[in-house]
Amino acid sequence: MISTIDTVITAETPEGIAISMRAAGFPVRCMAFLIDASIRYMIVSTVAAVLAVGGRVGTGVLLIIVFLILWLYPVIFELMPAAATPGKRAMGIQVMMVNGLPLTPAGCLIRNLMRAVDMLPLLYGFAIVSVLMRRDARRLGDLAAGTLVVYRDRASPKDDFGPGEPLPPPVPLTIRQQTAIAAFGWRVTRLTPERAEEIAVLAADAVPSAKDSAVAARLVGIARWQHGQRRLIPPDSAGQT
Repeated sequence: MISTIDTVITAETPEGIAISMRAAGFPVRCMAFLIDASIRYMIVSTVAAVLAVGGRVGTGVLLIIVFLILWLYPVIFELMPAAATPGKRAMGIQVMMVNGLPLTPAGCLIRNLMRAVDMLPLLYGFAIVSVLMRRDARRLGDLAAGTLVVYRDRASPKDDFGPGEPLPPPVPLTIRQQTAIAAFGWRVTRLTPERAEEIAVLAADAVPSAKDSAVAARLVGIARWQHGQRRLIPPDSAGQT
């Protein structure tokens, strides 16, 4: 099961939706870094060749460009919708906030400014130690910014209700109630159990015979019944009256 994977981090959004994120470890982040370093090296080499004829002025302009590429390269790409540099995109990873929300501009700036600390004492020594020692593989910049580097989720959403046996509604339901119960049935797999029960209790009038601890499961059962699913009758009881 996915819960047995060490690198899976679960966060709960303010809406109560549980999000599972698989943290990217040192090997894949190292490969992404090398790809980005190669791209930056090619850019700097090309610019240096062009500015070589400019003498001291060309050297001054080159140093400014090197500074901008070093510090703005990750910021610009991570602030894009993909929230990933070309190296990260090539390796199928991206940056997110640790609470499961998209990367914010403040989080992006802080994590990249902290590279000045992560690269100490030599060759990103602090960053490597932090990534290797933490289960969520966060470097110091990630800890300061509240960010997390994760694998992009390629899984398709399940086109089904949450788990539960089909149940007929104990009372007649209005169209509005039927729609609300169906929407809850589709969404319940993305909610934490506590949040699901909290929302389900609001619809307790539709399941008056249910106990508080079983409201969510019964609502899912009613949603299944509304969509034509029926409980299977065991073969050995088919002839009983």
